[in-house]
Amino acid sequence: MTGNAGQAPALLIAGTTSDAGKSVVAAGLCRWLARQGVKVAPFKAQNMSLNSVVTPDGAEIGRAQAMQAAAAGIEPSAAMNPVLLKPGGDRTSQVVVRGRPVGEADAVGYRAYRDRLREVAVESLAELRAGYDAVICEGAGSPAEINLRAGDIANMGLARAAGLPVLVVGDIDRGGVFASMFGTLALLEPDDQALVAGFVVNKFRGAPELLEPGLEMIRGLTGRPVHGVLPWLDGLWLDVEDSLALSVDRGPVQAPVGGRSLRVAVVRVPRISNFTDIDALTVEPGVDVRFVTGAHELDDADLVVLPGSRATVSDLAWLRERGLDRAVAERARRGLPVLGICGGYQMLARRIEDEVESGAGAVDGLGLLPVGVRFAKEKTLGRPRGTAYGEQVVGYEIHHGVAEIDWAGAEAPEPFLDGCRSGAVWGTTWHGALENDAFRRAFLADVARAADRDFRPAPDTDFAEARASRLDALGDLVEDHMDTDAVWRLLEKGAPEGLPVIPPAGPPL
Repeated sequence: MTGNAGQAPALLIAGTTSDAGKSVVAAGLCRWLARQGVKVAPFKAQNMSLNSVVTPDGAEIGRAQAMQAAAAGIEPSAAMNPVLLKPGGDRTSQVVVRGRPVGEADAVGYRAYRDRLREVAVESLAELRAGYDAVICEGAGSPAEINLRAGDIANMGLARAAGLPVLVVGDIDRGGVFASMFGTLALLEPDDQALVAGFVVNKFRGAPELLEPGLEMIRGLTGRPVHGVLPWLDGLWLDVEDSLALSVDRGPVQAPVGGRSLRVAVVRVPRISNFTDIDALTVEPGVDVRFVTGAHELDDADLVVLPGSRATVSDLAWLRERGLDRAVAERARRGLPVLGICGGYQMLARRIEDEVESGAGAVDGLGLLPVGVRFAKEKTLGRPRGTAYGEQVVGYEIHHGVAEIDWAGAEAPEPFLDGCRSGAVWGTTWHGALENDAFRRAFLADVARAADRDFRPAPDTDFAEARASRLDALGDLVEDHMDTDAVWRLLEKGAPEGLPVIPPAGPPL
């Protein structure tokens, strides 16, 4: 394959909406191309997500791009997601550029960054195109957000700057897929429309022959074919980046290998981040994971998890408003298990000093661990290694809060990874720790003992294998249900010339 001016070819996957399936299709294309022997890389110019990871070179990028890199069989890098926006409080987002935070901005203030970020995005894509055989790009939101088109760097702004052919994905499970595909195209400017080469229907549950008339009509109306109808497939929720996916039905819990199921309640705080930490629990036979928002929903849980948060102090206040603070404290008093991860760990502390994230100053924590937290201006990014329960553990950390543990006090805790444990309350800043199979089994067995629950972890659950099988399923979706010959043509030749312009062709003048 050859691209423009000696660069590798690239293709942009856009979507009619958020959570239409852009990440899934991009990952599937990466997996399929890698199977063909193509050295392929993923790319998302600008990502707004609270699910992120740390690359081997210490950069923070969106979780979806790391997942897509795994689908491609390569390590993730900062170039794959050069701009990451992490929403916080007061309608502001932390702006992360090439893996490092550069400041906070609201929608208006972000304009000051816009021109430079466009340059960074284009430069990063060029870097990948110089080092790989092909690049699969993922858009953000919808390309038809015409109020944002002037500053767009992730959708048609990128496609125009780099000359990328575009496929638009629509989620038929939401209904109105043909209207959304037609409307998306019709709202684009003529020069943007010239790059949209076709569509992909995602999450189809019915008989394919019933869809054929609609496929023919959308081709007749737009002059562009549907290059794939991807069927609904259960079990594709690993490594999602959009909190909309938290409401997806993940299917029945696998039967436990012995004894009874272990019930896990994850508190869905408003600014929940890195909720993918829980993915490893959901693949364990007999572990029933649910996301909750009410104090009464903790009553029958064997383990309560306070997950990461982009707004620790604000989400702590939310816990108190709902009485969840009292429910968690009562659990701890009774010796029932509670796990805090990163922001959740910070909430368990006695005291929080935050002049950085919220500007709230000194705030009382839940007081369940002998820890004080101080927010530093510099963000800690790392991929630490350690041991717990005698097992090797690797993880990653992304936080401003620095925990200071009182090891010598009257309530001296036990070490737990980089954090501590007091009674049945555990806290750590490490994300991804539960993906370590032997550690996860030992931790769950300890939780079951503390909860007096007759649960036994499966001896052979392999999370890496479960993730790989899902990536293979994405590759199969592309291979079996997309017109892969058309994908090759788009990569090799770009969008066809002479595609019709659909009125009104952009916003009114």
